[in-house]
Amino acid sequence: MRIVRHHEYGPSKVLVTEEAERPGYGPEDVLVRAEAIGVDHADVQRRLGTFPLGPPPLPYCPSTDVAGTVVAVGDRVGDFTPGQRVVVWKARNAYAEYVAAPAAHLLPLPEGLDAAEATLLGSTGRVAVHLLRTARVAEGETVLVHAGAGAIGHIAVQAARALGAARVIATAGSPAKRDFARSLGADAAVDHRDPDWPERVAEAAGPGGVDVVLDGVGGRQLLDDVKVLAPYGRLVFYGASGGDTAQPAIPALSLMGMRQVMGFSMPTLLGSRPAEAEEGVRLLLGFVRDGSVRPVIHARVPLAEAARAHDLLEERRSMGRVVLVP
Repeated sequence: MRIVRHHEYGPSKVLVTEEAERPGYGPEDVLVRAEAIGVDHADVQRRLGTFPLGPPPLPYCPSTDVAGTVVAVGDRVGDFTPGQRVVVWKARNAYAEYVAAPAAHLLPLPEGLDAAEATLLGSTGRVAVHLLRTARVAEGETVLVHAGAGAIGHIAVQAARALGAARVIATAGSPAKRDFARSLGADAAVDHRDPDWPERVAEAAGPGGVDVVLDGVGGRQLLDDVKVLAPYGRLVFYGASGGDTAQPAIPALSLMGMRQVMGFSMPTLLGSRPAEAEEGVRLLLGFVRDGSVRPVIHARVPLAEAARAHDLLEERRSMGRVVLVP
C-alpha cells in the first residue's frame, strides 16, 4: 500500500509517498480501507517540528481521522463487519491506503454524509462540541469562536447556535473566511489581525459582553480573550495553532470579575470521563442528522499530493476541512 511520511522536519516537500505493508491488526482491532483522510493543522506543526508539545519521532506519519470501509476485523470485534463504512477517530499512520485501529475508535458512517464530510465526526467535530460543553454554553449567551472558518471552528460556530447561543461571533483572517463564517450562522465576523479586534468583538457582542470564548490559536491573544469576557464568562483554551510554543501567563487579577479560564484535552476527557465523551458524540451525530451542523469540505487532494494539502493549511487558505483521497 501507499503511505505518506516525512523523515525530516521542514517544508511540505519533505512529505514523501512510499510503499509499505498493510498494517497488522489485533483481536480487538479493525482494518479499514481509507476513502478520505482528514488533514489537521497539528499535522503541519509536527512536520515543521514546531508542535507545542514537542516534535514527533522520525520517520513520522500523522495520526488523524479517517473514513472508509471495513476490510477485516479481529476475533473479539462484534460491532463491525467487513464491507461496513465507518469513521475512525485518530487512526495511527493515517496518511495511507489502509489503517488499523481499535474497534472502540470507530463509528458507523451516518447516512447522508460522504466519506470526506464524515471525517469531521472524528476528533474535529468532537472537539468542537466538547469545547462548548466544557464552557457550559447556556441558552441566550454570546459565544466567540476564534478561527471560525477552520475545521474545528466552522463546526463550533454551528454547534454553538444549536446549543442555544443567542449570538455567535467568529474571528478569521480574510474577507472570504469571514463571509464563510457568517454563511454558517455567525452573527458577526471580525478580522483577528486588526490590533483593535477586541473592540470590534465588544461592539458585536453588545452590552451583555462575551460569555464564552473558544481559543485554539493561543499566544498573546489569550490575554485579550480574558479582557473581552463578561462577568462569569468562560475561556476554553485548546491549542496553539498560532505557533507560539510558550503561552503567556494570565494575571490572576484579570479573573477577579468572576471570569474562568479552562484548558481542554480530548485524551484527558476520554481517559477520565468516557461516558461524557460518548454523550458528546451522540449530541454531534444528532446535530448532523437534523441539519443543525453541516460539515464543509474545502478541498479533496490526492494522497500523493499531501504536500499541497499541507500548503493549504499552512498558508491559511482553507475554509472547513481539507482531506486526502487515496
